[in-house]
Amino acid sequence: MHTLPDLPYDFSALEPSIDARTMEIHHGKHHNAYVTKLNEALDAAGGDLGSLDITALCKRLDSVPEAQRGAVRNNGGGHFNHSLFWSVMSHGGNTELSADLKAAIDSAFGGMDSLREKFGTAAATRFGSGWGWLVVKDGKLAVTSTPNQDNPLMDGSGTPILGLDVWEHAYYLHYQNRRPDYIKAWWDVVNWKEVSRRFSEAR
Repeated sequence: MHTLPDLPYDFSALEPSIDARTMEIHHGKHHNAYVTKLNEALDAAGGDLGSLDITALCKRLDSVPEAQRGAVRNNGGGHFNHSLFWSVMSHGGNTELSADLKAAIDSAFGGMDSLREKFGTAAATRFGSGWGWLVVKDGKLAVTSTPNQDNPLMDGSGTPILGLDVWEHAYYLHYQNRRPDYIKAWWDVVNWKEVSRRFSEAR
């Protein structure tokens, strides 16, 4: 059984970038619903799929029976994506960028400012609901985005180490339709120490 992970901080910890009420609804309602529906779909699918961790499951969608594949894709993706999302943010952000990650950012994008610009464009221009991602592919960094609750594990386009939810439920209470303002404010709560850890692991 997959379970809803606890937040590593209080609902209000990410203010003013992300308000407490949004965090409460986002974690307790949206993410919780993905977990519940994922478990229901896996139970219906049978086999050994329920023994896979969420990362392995996202990589093995082709092994899910067709009748349950859509539900596992949507809800399993929602579970993986949100679990990563909560972990790469922290109160006040964290600027502890590892030397290896800094060098990789400089190599791939020409510096942090260029990364923010490219990532922000990918997230802001994702039509409808979806995610912006920083991924590791063949040891190198790349920026991408995916629709709905898809993620780069599903198509082999990389291992995500930083993700931003740009579904309206992630920001609408505070920002309404101003997605670019939400993206800009989000950088203030990115936990670069955790992103650095994920980068090292992904390599």
